[in-house]
Amino acid sequence: MTDTAPGRVPGLDTFIAGLPKAELHVHHVGSASPRIVAELAARHRDSRVPSDPAALAEYFTFRDFAHFIDVYLSVVDLIRDAEDVRLLTFEVARDMARQNIRYAELTVTPYSSTNRGIPDRAFVEAIEDARKAAESELGVVLRWCFDIPGEAGLASAEETARIATELRPEGLVSFGLGGPEIGVPRPQFKPYFDRARAIGLHSVPHAGETTGPETVWDAINLLGAERIGHGTSSVQDPRLLEHLAEHRIALEVCPTSNIATRAVRTLEEHPLRQMVEAGVLVTINSDDPPMFSTDLNNEYAIAARLLDLDAAGVAGLAKNAVEASFLDTPGKARLTAEIDAYTAAWR
Repeated sequence: MTDTAPGRVPGLDTFIAGLPKAELHVHHVGSASPRIVAELAARHRDSRVPSDPAALAEYFTFRDFAHFIDVYLSVVDLIRDAEDVRLLTFEVARDMARQNIRYAELTVTPYSSTNRGIPDRAFVEAIEDARKAAESELGVVLRWCFDIPGEAGLASAEETARIATELRPEGLVSFGLGGPEIGVPRPQFKPYFDRARAIGLHSVPHAGETTGPETVWDAINLLGAERIGHGTSSVQDPRLLEHLAEHRIALEVCPTSNIATRAVRTLEEHPLRQMVEAGVLVTINSDDPPMFSTDLNNEYAIAARLLDLDAAGVAGLAKNAVEASFLDTPGKARLTAEIDAYTAAWR
């Protein structure tokens, strides 16, 4: 999308590229760039993932959400030792730095690695080592959301809760639930979220992406959700929208992802505007950016078009992400001030 596209504010893409940003809904393995995926596939020749970066574009074309999960898990299978984990994590941070992402809460699924033989402590040490290096070398602050892969059942929930509570790494701030929603009811995960919340972790489950608003209600009422991953079906329930707005429960919106996984048919039909008009705190995110041929800058550009925003409006979206983040109060103040200073200089 270019600055001269119909309905676009001239120079807005340039503004977005330089805008300091936070990202709250982006997956660890799903952020692996084609270069890194190809490198890992070349190291692990028994994988069905192409080692040719050009072939990955076709491989990452999804028929539906179930196919997306299948492809995603094939990439997960490329992460087989602590060195793979560390490499992936630092390279994800490098890609974030290029987009002026200052702070990110990266959704990490420890079970996917420990279930494939990586020792839990080695996994935690690898992500922590990469986190510290990313902050010191790249200026990107990373925090973790440990995520239950819902399709793997309660065994994965138990393992994720155990690692979170027993090994709790310094960067861990939240506890999540991902994977398919259909056939994976939220109530069964309540005991695991209770354990995570008891040690101070925030609750950020996916909900209402491929199911109706009742899944979002379950996430709020049973899992104590403080933010909702996606939540696109929330617009089907006016009472739910009112509740989200009143309690400042943010929605982590990922427009391109919703189209790629067929959760929403077209961008023109995306419910983003309805969410904003209802007063819901909305954040813009990229989800699994290389898999969807996007990045956070592009998602901001799409949101600006859908909402008819100028530079000040886009900066407002960036500040929404800071508000909804689990960054500490001084950190929020610094990043908000940086966004304001950048916007003032732009004007």
